[in-house]
Amino acid sequence: MALVTSAEMFKKAYEGGYAIGAFNVNNMEIVQGITEACKEEKAPVILQVSKGARAYANHTYLVKLVEAAVLECPEIPVVLHLDHGPDFETCKSCIDGGFTSVMIDGSSHSFKDNIELTKKVVEYAHAHGVVVEGELGTLAGIEDDVQVSAEDSSYTRPEEVEEFVSKTGVDSLAIAIGTSHGAYKFKPGTEPQLRFDILEDISKRLPGFPIVLHGSSSVPQNYVTMINENGGKMPGAIGVPEDQLRKAASLAVCKINIDSDLRLAMTGTIRQFFNEHPDKFDPREYLKPARANIKELVRHKLVNVLGCNGKA
Repeated sequence: MALVTSAEMFKKAYEGGYAIGAFNVNNMEIVQGITEACKEEKAPVILQVSKGARAYANHTYLVKLVEAAVLECPEIPVVLHLDHGPDFETCKSCIDGGFTSVMIDGSSHSFKDNIELTKKVVEYAHAHGVVVEGELGTLAGIEDDVQVSAEDSSYTRPEEVEEFVSKTGVDSLAIAIGTSHGAYKFKPGTEPQLRFDILEDISKRLPGFPIVLHGSSSVPQNYVTMINENGGKMPGAIGVPEDQLRKAASLAVCKINIDSDLRLAMTGTIRQFFNEHPDKFDPREYLKPARANIKELVRHKLVNVLGCNGKA
């Protein structure tokens, strides 16, 4: 199966009350761990690449890694998506370079300028058979080049979504309902709570339209503990409760982005490996268990959080 767009995926997800996992990839082991889990669980998947990942690993290497995964896992539909495209030029480069989906993040602009930028990307993408994700509202936190303070974050305004979607022609919409980027989403002692009232209002205004959640890593505490017990310093790293993500997936949310969880699994596993095997130096020896833990973490997300297992 060749790379696909997310259009049919989202239609089925919306009707079926589940979400597609969108996992950020940076290297071979992460791609393998994700796609092997999806193959075994018969789950569709979105492999997404950020501006930072392209700078780190090179556009061509990442595209070829994903194409290799498609060859190895022909049973499952795979989307190659640009995460947080900062401008038209980056989106165009990815569209021209083999991506089947792009996100244009104009959330830092005024509403009017966001519409203008997003519409420009949509027109070029649709002319090339590529789908587009836009964003309204601003998430706090840090993800690669996206850095927003809590003071500058803002919830999505439901009264703006219909105008934005109709004027831009986007295929899906990322909204802000209380998630945030990075591993430090909530302060210790607070009770994390997503704004389902905003989500429900938006879904009534845009019936059948696919909604996206960014900053939705759960920050598994077993890996935070593993990191801290093996020389790391990550006090107070708290993510979005998985039961709230499952609830969002049962509503209008068709795509849930998961990033920090995979990095925590890889980092924790490697730290532990070196503490237990200080004489080892072969990358294959410590990346193999890291890949295995990523695979099992993704499997857990597919089955228990996203509900997309068996939907390929």
